[in-house]
Amino acid sequence: TPGQGTTFHVFLPRYGIPFPSSTQTATLSSPKSSAETILLVEDEPAILTMTQNMLRRQGYTVLAAGSSSEAIRLAQDHAGKIDLLITDVVMPEMNGRDLARTMQSICPNIKRLFMSGHTADVLANHGMLDAGVHFVQKPFTRKLLMDKILEALEIQHPA
Repeated sequence: TPGQGTTFHVFLPRYGIPFPSSTQTATLSSPKSSAETILLVEDEPAILTMTQNMLRRQGYTVLAAGSSSEAIRLAQDHAGKIDLLITDVVMPEMNGRDLARTMQSICPNIKRLFMSGHTADVLANHGMLDAGVHFVQKPFTRKLLMDKILEALEIQHPA
């Protein structure tokens, strides 16, 4: 925050604790999707690819766009329903909030999940994110992203 400084959090692995096996990891994951279509918008190619792969492994249909204009074109050309927009907040052409507004005119019932490397309060203070929206901060784990998707889609978490 300008005039107040910067805080860094460094997370290091704990020494001597074994990493969970793939079978343990599989039991921790969120349930598979039920065929929702997600429009993913991220201007950083590596993050776009990684997130797209995470979503596809969970069974989602993913329309991936590297820019706001590409996302709008994909939405206009897509014949089916788009259930969820996952968009970065800070992007070169158009910020995520403005993209979400544009997308709602194309897909009126689309749900929204915003993501950013900035915290939600910093984005809100700069007028780039409305209060009360669904938000996930980067970097995120697969489980956190899946939980946020279920929350945004208003799907109940399994007990």
